[in-house]
Amino acid sequence: MTSTASSTDTRQAQATADERPTWQQRLRRFGYAAPPRSDVRDRLVPPYSEPSPRIWAALGLRQGVADRITRWSAWGGPLLVTLLAGLMRFWNLGSPRAVIFDETYYAKDAWALVHNGYEANWAKDANDLILQHSGHVPIPTDPAYVVHPPVGKYVIGLGELIFGFNPFGWRFMTALLGTLAVLLLCRIGRRLFRSTFLGCLAGALMAVDGLQFVMSRTSLLDGVLEFFVLAAFACLLVDRDRARSRLAAALPADADGRVRPDAHTAETTRLGWRPWRWAAGLMLGLAIGTKWNGLYILAAFCVMAVLWDVGARRVAGAPHPYRTVLKRDTGITFLATVPVALVVYLTSWIGWILSPADGSGGYFRNWAATDGKGGNWTFLPDWLRSLWHYEHEVYLFHLHLSSPHTYQSNPWSWIVVGRPVSYFYESPSPGQSGCPADAGEKCAREVLALGTPLLWWAACFAILYVLWRWAFRRDWRAGAIACGIAAGYLPWFLYQERTIFFFYAVVFLPFLCLAVAMMVGAVLGPPGADERRRVVGAAGAGVLVLLIAWNFIYFWPIYTGTAIPIDSWRSRMWLDTWI
Repeated sequence: MTSTASSTDTRQAQATADERPTWQQRLRRFGYAAPPRSDVRDRLVPPYSEPSPRIWAALGLRQGVADRITRWSAWGGPLLVTLLAGLMRFWNLGSPRAVIFDETYYAKDAWALVHNGYEANWAKDANDLILQHSGHVPIPTDPAYVVHPPVGKYVIGLGELIFGFNPFGWRFMTALLGTLAVLLLCRIGRRLFRSTFLGCLAGALMAVDGLQFVMSRTSLLDGVLEFFVLAAFACLLVDRDRARSRLAAALPADADGRVRPDAHTAETTRLGWRPWRWAAGLMLGLAIGTKWNGLYILAAFCVMAVLWDVGARRVAGAPHPYRTVLKRDTGITFLATVPVALVVYLTSWIGWILSPADGSGGYFRNWAATDGKGGNWTFLPDWLRSLWHYEHEVYLFHLHLSSPHTYQSNPWSWIVVGRPVSYFYESPSPGQSGCPADAGEKCAREVLALGTPLLWWAACFAILYVLWRWAFRRDWRAGAIACGIAAGYLPWFLYQERTIFFFYAVVFLPFLCLAVAMMVGAVLGPPGADERRRVVGAAGAGVLVLLIAWNFIYFWPIYTGTAIPIDSWRSRMWLDTWI
């Protein structure tokens, strides 16, 4: 009897292998491995990994203490990484005491916006007056033509209202959001990889990235955009887990308590109103209201969310998952994202909308009553017609922006940190502005928006690894990371003739850090690896992470505007294009 049963099992296994779809057979030669067929509940919502008991035994900790540490580390680890990131970002935040790079636009626009409801034209010597009088200067009322939506400037203006119209005030909110972005990434990584260690590693990598560090200490819009994009991704990730948990709870269990796929349940279970998906729509609206390239993020994240739903329905047993998602989930996905984002975007213009329409309000606010009289759209409110005209003019501006700039760069060079942007530079004499009195010659004092080179160069290999995992292992985590990178990076290749800069890459930087963390996890070895494999993997991963941290420390002076001897500055210019 036993022999017969064994023979039957072998034939069934062989039949399963023969019935495998041809694409799986073809991908096997490239390393494809079908996921293990475990309990459907665990496939829908995988459990979080826990440290090996050998670690606690080596540390001499009892099981009860180890359990408490594991439980508290879910938030304790991310908070410790965030604390470190915050200390670095807020340290001497008001230095340099100057209006650096594009702060000349956004710091002043923000101050006018939170007082007037619209941006204003400032005098040419406004920067000097602001610094001389600690921000106590009259606010102009003449409207200015600006080409970015108001959300990011409202965020910057909030810090100015709290701490004053000074360098610390206009950098406070970007530093705060840059720090909170580290916390978000730690928690995102933990949920994505089901590992507190890898989540904290991803956040720590971003904490020591020079580009994110500099952007957190400068009042530009891209750091604000990064935060909202990351927050939207986090909301969608939580929504994914909750939707899959609901499906898992609805599936029937057999006599042994094992949850199995069920076509009827998978096709008919409703997933509710999904509040986290609506929260994602809110964040995406704020992202678009900061900079228009948030539109590409919106489109990519919507596609990603739909594919996540398809995967959940398929695992639950739906024979036609795409049809089921189209029927059950696509409507709520659209309603919770596109209309919500549009409403948030329009609401962000409320200051401009409520400003006077007699020519003394925001730029183009009176267009519908003057140059825009007549036409086929006069049934619409004047403010909406005027705003539409404004947006059309801004679109044309962005489309044809090709004025050469010293620090512009092609997106092909971003991933290898080919052309960073210098935000601030001066050459103080010995004994001045922090230059050592015995320096012998002038020092260099610079704030350079340069990504930590070893991190970015490691990310080049991590991207290849992620793409391989996605294409040949069908790893949804790799697909999510690739989506985040592609949404923030690839659209810029459509505008290679336009004046664009490396610091735009800060938007997809968090996903690069997730990619590197995922690669480090592979270097550490799979869960079932023997001790020797683990030791070798830990040594290799540890060396890489320590080198990245050292690289950040080495470039610290040119991230913070610290005066250093000119020879020390030259030694940090590894590439000619960095000067």
